[in-house]
Amino acid sequence: MRDPTLFHRLAAEFVGTFWLVLGGCGSAVFAANFTNDEGFPLGIGFAGVALAFGLTVLTGVYAFGTISGGHFNPAVTLGAALARRVEWKVLAPYWIAQVLGGLLAGLVIYVVAHGKSGWSATGNMAANGYGAHSPGGYTLWAVIVAEVVLTFIFLLVILGATDDRAPKGFAGLAIGLTLTLIHLISIPISNTSVNPARSTGVAFFNGDGAPAQLWVFWLAPLVGAAIAGVAYPYLFGWGQLADRPVREDSLDVDRRH
Repeated sequence: MRDPTLFHRLAAEFVGTFWLVLGGCGSAVFAANFTNDEGFPLGIGFAGVALAFGLTVLTGVYAFGTISGGHFNPAVTLGAALARRVEWKVLAPYWIAQVLGGLLAGLVIYVVAHGKSGWSATGNMAANGYGAHSPGGYTLWAVIVAEVVLTFIFLLVILGATDDRAPKGFAGLAIGLTLTLIHLISIPISNTSVNPARSTGVAFFNGDGAPAQLWVFWLAPLVGAAIAGVAYPYLFGWGQLADRPVREDSLDVDRRH
């Protein structure tokens, strides 16, 4: 069977990132604080949003992981490249596909949400932020530390779950549950990014300071991912990767056969 072409991989990254932003941010916009006509709360809250993000990644990895690696996140692609799991030349194309997928999802959320009378996108698009734009009022440095550390752990889990030595078939489950836990920890801190494409996808629709703060949600996740990508082989070894060079068509972090 022929390997997927670069076009197929980029299509998978586009659709997977679209699904992640639509499912995760969409659940925050539409379902987190929902009440019925009597004012009874029916929303899913922080826990439900965290689970929604985890489920999008879990389902996306199993659906598209064998095509593109199921990154759906520029930070994951950077960490995978540094760990020699993906060719450097696909870094920019993956990033473009991921950001465009996130922006399309943000547009869909924006259009659907405007179907509710009186709804305004300003401050209501599940954007990430610090200071006055942090759900819990956390400072810039608190948000940077949280995003760096949590992205670092996220990449270690991804690289470990997709290592040649890991049990086969469980990577999507481990990655999805880890992203759920990350959101349970950090929604009150920054609304949880660990993913520059997710942050970009809604920031410009949200306004209210989100575009001006977007640099943090690129810089911090990329730093955390870069540290993990460099550190993983030295902390835990290369596994079978040490015995085989990265091929031009070996672009995903979940193909081990």
